[in-house]
Amino acid sequence: MLDLIVRGGQVVTPTGVLPLDIGIEGGVVRALEPELLEAARAEHSAGGLHVLPGLVDLHVHFNEPGRGDWEGLHSGSSALLAGGGTTFGDMPLNSDPPLLGAATFAAKLEAARAHSHADFALWGGLTPLNLERLPELAACGVLGFKAFMSGSGIAEFPASDEATLHEGMRQAAALGLPVAVHAESEALTAQLSAGLDRPGASWRDYLNSRPVRAELEAIALALTLARETGCRLHVVHVSSGEGAALIAQARTDGVDVSAETCPHYLSFTGADLERLGSMLKCAPPLRSQDVQNQLWAAVVGGSIHTIGSDHSPCPPGLKTSANPFEVWGGIAGVQSSLSALLTHGTDLAGGRGHGLTLPRLAELTAQAPARRFGLAGKGEIAVGFDADLALVDLGAQAVLKAGDLLNRWPETSPYVGQALRGRVVSTWLRGVRAYAGGQIDPAARGRLIRPA
Repeated sequence: MLDLIVRGGQVVTPTGVLPLDIGIEGGVVRALEPELLEAARAEHSAGGLHVLPGLVDLHVHFNEPGRGDWEGLHSGSSALLAGGGTTFGDMPLNSDPPLLGAATFAAKLEAARAHSHADFALWGGLTPLNLERLPELAACGVLGFKAFMSGSGIAEFPASDEATLHEGMRQAAALGLPVAVHAESEALTAQLSAGLDRPGASWRDYLNSRPVRAELEAIALALTLARETGCRLHVVHVSSGEGAALIAQARTDGVDVSAETCPHYLSFTGADLERLGSMLKCAPPLRSQDVQNQLWAAVVGGSIHTIGSDHSPCPPGLKTSANPFEVWGGIAGVQSSLSALLTHGTDLAGGRGHGLTLPRLAELTAQAPARRFGLAGKGEIAVGFDADLALVDLGAQAVLKAGDLLNRWPETSPYVGQALRGRVVSTWLRGVRAYAGGQIDPAARGRLIRPA
C-alpha cells in the first residue's frame, strides 16, 4: 500500500507537462501513472494545479550561525518552502565565522539540523586563509568550494588572488568537488570605484563601477585556471549574455563549467535600481534592458544551466546610507524566484513571453542543479526520486505584499508591490506537506544532503 497518492495534477516532467497521479511511499516517488489504481493510506487532490519538482536553490545566504539577525535558517528555509523550494545550498558567508573548516562546518550543521524546515547542503569556503583545510571540508561533506575573485564585503572571507584560486582549483579537482566563483575583476572594480565613490555619488556611478567587462575578465581567468587544473567550475550569478557565451564556448572546448544566473537579473534592470535604490543593490549589478534581453536568450537557449536566488538579506539599517557604495549589497528574493520566472519568462497570459517553458523552468531550478552537484534523488518528479513537490496555481496573479513573505526582513524585498503570476498552494518535502496556506508545518525538518 502506498502512503500517499497526489491525484489529478498537471505534472511537469523533463519530457513535457502530463496529467499524472503520483504514488509516494517512504518519502519517495514509487509510481507515476495517468490513473493509479493502487490503494493508499491517504490521497491529495492536485486538480487544477501544476505539480513542479521542488526548487533546488543552491545559492542562498541564510547567515547562521553568527548573523541570524540578518536572516536565519528557520526564516530562510520557511521562505524557500513558501516559494516552492525544498532543498537549498547555504553559502559559507555571511555566517560568522565563515565556513572555512571542520569546526565551522559542525557549527552550521548543528544549527541547520535544529532550525531548517527544508533539506540542505553546505558550501565550504576557498580563501587565502584556508587552503590547507580544503581536504577536511571535503571529508565533512561540503557541496563544493566558493571563492570570490573580488572583495566579498566580509573581512573574514577575503578574495582569492590568481595563485590562491589556481591552488584551490587544483585541490578541488583532486578531491572531486567543484569550485563556484563570484566572477568580477578586483583590479578593475577597485580602480573604477576609486574614481566614482565620492560625496554625492549616484546609483549610476555604482553601476558604472562594475561594468560587464569586469565580469568577462574574471570569467575568462577562471576558465583558464579550470582548464589548467581540470577543476569542475561553476560561475555564479552570471549577469550578461556575453558572460554566458564565454562559458558556452569553453564547454565546447572541453572545460567542465556551468553557468548560473538569478531571477533578479531577469526581472529588473539598472533603471529599476536607479528608481528603487538600495533594495536592488547587488554585485554584479543589474544591467541594461538590452543586456537583460541577451541574458534571457541565454537562459532559454541553454547556455545558462542553473538558476539560484542568491538570497542575501540584511537588516534594513544597512540599506540606508546616502552613498550607494556604502549600502550593503544583496537582494532578498528566495520566496519569489518561481513567481518571478513565471511572470517574466513564460508565455502565460500576462507574462512577457521570453519563451521559457515549464519543463525548461523545472530543469533550471531543480533538475540541473541537483545533477550538476550530485544531489542524488533530488530535482525531478520520477520514480525513485524524493517526493519533493510544489503544487502551483499558474492562473493566480496578485500584487505581492510584505506580509506574504516569510523571510526575516520582508520589507527589503524588491518584489513587494509587483504583480506576480503563480501561487504556490503547497510544498511537499519527501512526501510530507511542509507548507500550505501561508503556513509552515513546524514539525517539518530538513536533513543534510551530501554530494554523491
